[in-house]
Formats: sequence, structure tokens, C-alpha cells
Amino acid sequence: MKKSVLITGCSSGLGLALCNYYLNQGCKVFGISRQKPNIQDKYFHFKAYDLSNTSRINEELDSFICEIAKIDTVYLNAGMLGLIKEMTQLSLEDLKQTMELNVYANKELLDILSKVEVRNIIAISSGASVNGSKGWGAYSLSKASLNMLINLYAKELLNTKLLCVAPGVIKTPMTDFIRFEVDDTIYTSAKTLKEGTIQTPEQAAVKLHSVIQRIDEFESGTFIDVRNI
Repeated sequence: MKKSVLITGCSSGLGLALCNYYLNQGCKVFGISRQKPNIQDKYFHFKAYDLSNTSRINEELDSFICEIAKIDTVYLNAGMLGLIKEMTQLSLEDLKQTMELNVYANKELLDILSKVEVRNIIAISSGASVNGSKGWGAYSLSKASLNMLINLYAKELLNTKLLCVAPGVIKTPMTDFIRFEVDDTIYTSAKTLKEGTIQTPEQAAVKLHSVIQRIDEFESGTFIDVRNI
């Protein structure tokens, strides 16, 4: 029987790479994102939905997810960077927009997933969740909250292994913006990204699957950075 994998934020970048990786591995892949990715495969099942609209997630996605019945791995990948600004310049509305997608949407999805047999849930986090860098306030706060969200659900979903995983720096429009558009004399973390190792989404997908292969080594609810294992 083919394993089933659910991936959010699947239209591009890491989400798209994960879809293609698992389809090539012979899995059934279920994707959720605003736009449908360019995937022509009979084992790819897609639901168009904007996860930032958290108030309708249960209504719109419950049947799509619950009809899968048994899921091997879920990747909670959908997320946003938010504004690169100093904390004193960030409004509450700026923060709320980032938290809505990066945290609250995943809370709603986890509630639906609690009704389904799921073996593994991987929430895509970031080193920014533990490293406070100037300008990354909205993103860092949201990813730190995501880490704790997963930690708390791990205490309740005892038959599922839940992990927050930082996959490392990936070449995407988001990281290109940070590397080439953000003033690195003000926000020095942008300079660190420019000078550091950057991987393709396809390389990151392989590394994430390696975490699944070693998943028994990790305690449910913990944060992992693939660069440190």
C-alpha cells in the first residue's frame, strides 16, 4: 500500500520539492496551497486554500484531510517571512499577520489532524526561532511560538511523533529578498545569509526525509536543526 504524505505550502520552493520527492518515492501526496503546483501525477491530490484565512480552515479542509484516513507524514510547511523591521517599527497588525499563517493556521490544522491516524508531523521551523536577530521580529516570534505549539501538541497526540525542524537556508524568493534587498549594514543577519551555505529546495527535501528515517532518535515535541545532527 502506498504511503500518504500531506504537505502545506506546496506550490513552490520547499513544499513543491517535497511533493516531487515523495511522488518519486511512490507515495500518494496531498497538497494544500493557494495556487496549484505544476504537477501532473495521478497520485497527487490538491486542495486550493489560503491558510492565512484561519477562520475557515476547519470548514474548508476537514473533509479533505480526514478522508485520507491514515497519513504517514505531514509537513506543515506553509509560512511567511513577515516584514524585516526593527521591533519599535512593527505594528501589532504586522505581527498578527505573520502569526496568523505561521502559528494559528497550524493550530487549526493540528486540531483536524488529531482526528486522523498520523505517524509523523514535521513543522518547518527556523534557526530564527532560537536566535534573535535584529529585523526578524515577526518571523522569529512566530517560529518560536510554532516550536512551543508543537511541544504542547506532543503532550496530547501520543500516537504521533511531532517535531519542529529547521531545514537550513534554502534558495527561495524569500531568502533571495533577504540576501539581495535587505540592507546588511543595518540588519547584519542578511550578511550572514549572503556569506553562508545555501541549498536548493530539492537538497533540503532530501535532508528532511533523512530526519524521518531517523525519527526514533528524537523526542516528540522537540526542535531540531538539520545542520546540527
